[in-house]
Amino acid sequence: MDKEAIRMSGICKGRVAIVTGAGRGIGREYALELARQGAAVVVNDLGGTADGTGADRTAAQMVVDQIIRAGGTAVANGSDVADAAGAKALIDQAVDEFGRLDILVNNAGILRDQTIISMTEENWDAVIRVHLRGTFLPTKFAAQYWRAAVKATGQKVQGRLINTTSASGIYGNFGQGNYGAAKAGIASFTVIAAMELGRYGVTANAIAPVALTRLTESILPEAYKAGLGPHHIAPLVAWLASEDSATVTGRVFDVGGGRIGVAEGWRLGPSASTEGNWDAAELGAVVPDLVARAAPNADSTGSTLAG
Repeated sequence: MDKEAIRMSGICKGRVAIVTGAGRGIGREYALELARQGAAVVVNDLGGTADGTGADRTAAQMVVDQIIRAGGTAVANGSDVADAAGAKALIDQAVDEFGRLDILVNNAGILRDQTIISMTEENWDAVIRVHLRGTFLPTKFAAQYWRAAVKATGQKVQGRLINTTSASGIYGNFGQGNYGAAKAGIASFTVIAAMELGRYGVTANAIAPVALTRLTESILPEAYKAGLGPHHIAPLVAWLASEDSATVTGRVFDVGGGRIGVAEGWRLGPSASTEGNWDAAELGAVVPDLVARAAPNADSTGSTLAG
């Protein structure tokens, strides 16, 4: 990213963005692209390891320094977004520094993979905390800010909420019961946020990114690693963050390499009805037929036997 790139872009010009987990990987690319598109960015990162231990603000500051060298505007934030006080301080910092908040990208996350049989309560709780609480709390305080802005002016805002889900959450992946459950929750949370926040002019969408980062290098199949850089995900996030995306909300996007797809969520498939209550014994002639006629579950890449 350089000054020429900053000058030539601008679909987010004048807007203020927060990106959590932005010190490395995909979040870093989100922050850089939003800055290149003209946004002032609060770069949040606790600076922990991939499993969530430790803290170091250096990573966030390095991204801020890169943005500023390129002629953009950014500040660092080291708050724990899964802590209520930290999440509120993050939202407050954006408003205090730049006078407003337009975009919240919830991207902070950790991995502690184990099979369900071996999963410790600590590893379950840590992953659920960072992903689900770390999405809910910043969203809550951002939504309160946007609601207050609407009440103060009588005009809807152009707010943008962009959450990070995962193929593990929307399709499933072996050995990631904690992570997949958290990410599935984020996908559902996003759909509900779109329902609740639309009245204020806020859209809510989620990204299921497929990219090679420190969190995925050990689990991403070798066949999928080539051409899956985190920079491939950032343009869609920047577009969703812009005012151009006002008609798109409540959707989950599966993005990787040069592909952008819309993930289609749970929907009612084949069904059967009876008068009154079913007799359990007769369901043996009903349920297997329903399952046989239903679309198969997707595999971990989102594909089905039917393609």
